[in-house]
Amino acid sequence: MSEKVRIGIVGLGFGSEFIPIYQNHPQAEMVAICQRNVDSLNQIGDAFGVEKRFTDYQEMLADPDIDAIHINTPIPAHAEQSIQALNAGKHCACTVPAATNLEALKGIVRAQISSGKKYMMMETVVYAREYLYVKDLYDSGEMGRLQFLRGSHQQEMAGWPGYWEGLPPMHYATHCIGPLLALSGKLAESVVCHGSGRIDEALILKNGSPFAIETATLSLKDSDVKAEVTRSLFNTARQYRESFDVYCSDVSWEWTLIEHEQSVLHRGEDPERVSVPDFADRLPEGIRKFTTKGVYDLSENTHLSFKQGSGHGGSHPHLAHEFVSAIVEDREPFPNAVQSANWTAAGLCAHESAMRDGERVQIPDFLSL
Repeated sequence: MSEKVRIGIVGLGFGSEFIPIYQNHPQAEMVAICQRNVDSLNQIGDAFGVEKRFTDYQEMLADPDIDAIHINTPIPAHAEQSIQALNAGKHCACTVPAATNLEALKGIVRAQISSGKKYMMMETVVYAREYLYVKDLYDSGEMGRLQFLRGSHQQEMAGWPGYWEGLPPMHYATHCIGPLLALSGKLAESVVCHGSGRIDEALILKNGSPFAIETATLSLKDSDVKAEVTRSLFNTARQYRESFDVYCSDVSWEWTLIEHEQSVLHRGEDPERVSVPDFADRLPEGIRKFTTKGVYDLSENTHLSFKQGSGHGGSHPHLAHEFVSAIVEDREPFPNAVQSANWTAAGLCAHESAMRDGERVQIPDFLSL
């Protein structure tokens, strides 16, 4: 590998957000982009000055001048493209969710083990400023004993690309599962989930999933703490909410009910509204600005995920920095392949439970592969 990690990005809708981050990272080199639409590929390549361009993903993987692939393609392609990247000897970062079925998740873990390369699911919430704030508070001991965790991700997906239509809610649940498992430091072991309500019949036909809302309770491995998650995608009136609550013996955290209002810390029975700081100072100077402004911001350009997610909590440069740093330092990224698989599998198994009317479902042990 060269002195810098040479990055190739495939998928340039949301993926374009990461191009200038890698270009400004002191240990990265943004060398290649890949997209099937040649006109869009050239437009983006010209805009950011990226010379090496591919319309064929396999050709990109065959390029020896690329060390790592960052995947931002549609959900159905994530697992296959991740496995192909790892098997091609490339480090791999992939946007969420890692896969849409358990066998594909096992395939990612096996490919990571056999290749020896790094795999990281780019879960935004565990690098958002709110999570970093609560994690610091919890790790300091100030919050006391962890007692219960709750997460929710409610979003109206009308107007999104067709492959989203009728998607089972828990198949895209890492934004609310990830922060709970990350904060607890545990893996999910089993899940009980119930589906509620009914979406439009035309949407049900897409994936055979009828539920407007799915809500699950996760049992965590080697822990007496439980975690509850709620997810909705269609036909449910609610402002976008991507949240987590943390209940502890001394101090608890509750996410705001309305976007842009202050969240609350409960010190015993005394509530306190808090302003969450930015954590740009944890990043190399060249990419600090991207916690508050990027390619897709809320005033000039709008990508629907970025707009609905209120900028993803400034997480993008933190994600890129973790991926690059893990490669340079030859350590496991967070989340690594096993953690990424577990967070994704928890949602897949939750939907399976909902389809079985709340039957408990065991989550595969990816550590034993």
